[in-house]
Amino acid sequence: DCSAVQDQLRNVRQIQATDGAFAAILGDGSVVAWGDPDRGSDCSAVQHQLRNVEQIHATQASFAAILADGSVVTWGRPSVGGCCSAVQDQLRYVQQIQATRFAFAAILADGSVTAWGYKPFGGACVAVQDQLRNVQQI
Repeated sequence: DCSAVQDQLRNVRQIQATDGAFAAILGDGSVVAWGDPDRGSDCSAVQHQLRNVEQIHATQASFAAILADGSVVTWGRPSVGGCCSAVQDQLRYVQQIQATRFAFAAILADGSVTAWGYKPFGGACVAVQDQLRNVQQI
């Protein structure tokens, strides 16, 4: 039910969904989220960072936003990608993000890849890191 944010949903550019929440990028690059707080609708802790958002991607219960400067902001359930603090320093000049149900992977400008989230479902790429060079698409 988006009735609580209905008046904010104007000039929507993109909508992405987790298993129980939605996040919309508005024309001005800000984000509005709604749905189950345990599935990513509560972005209040990072709302001030959600400016100039270009893309949003989702796992089962978290979102990752790529900003115009190539940085990434995440929110939602930490164990499934809602917290990227372990790789935050690597998330510069992000070109693309893909998601599994429980993890995210990002291609950086230099063609390398970093991942975060639930490790058994793709949240770690350390074992193949040396093979992830000049990646163009995931």
